[in-house]
Amino acid sequence: MFEIRLGDVIDDYCVKCRRLTNHAIVSIVDAAAAKVRCKTCYHDHDYRHEQAPPTKKELKKMEMDALAAAGLAPDGTPLADAVAIEDVDIEDVAEAEDVAEAEIETEPAAVEAVAEAPAPKKATRKTAKKA
Repeated sequence: MFEIRLGDVIDDYCVKCRRLTNHAIVSIVDAAAAKVRCKTCYHDHDYRHEQAPPTKKELKKMEMDALAAAGLAPDGTPLADAVAIEDVDIEDVAEAEDVAEAEIETEPAAVEAVAEAPAPKKATRKTAKKA
């Protein structure tokens, strides 16, 4: 393998061009390229080893994964302990469903009254001016 020198041309990801382009080596640290200059736009930046920086979507996903691993909600509050299925009482669930169904039921007379109510009149220019 050959030794790199200042001015050598290498490929790298340019953040300004947003693509992989030719770069000239500007500085070397410990026998490795440290800073490079894009040969297309002449922008100087750190050598990125041909890796594009993560997108905002990828950063958000990594942040959410880190919070989930730490047991925190997205707003930073601790997540509640999950309820095991064995701990749920079936009778309590059935009773809650019965209460919900009773609240939904309506009286037939109220439904008929709404159905028989006359439709409101459409506003015209004359009636709109009077009001």
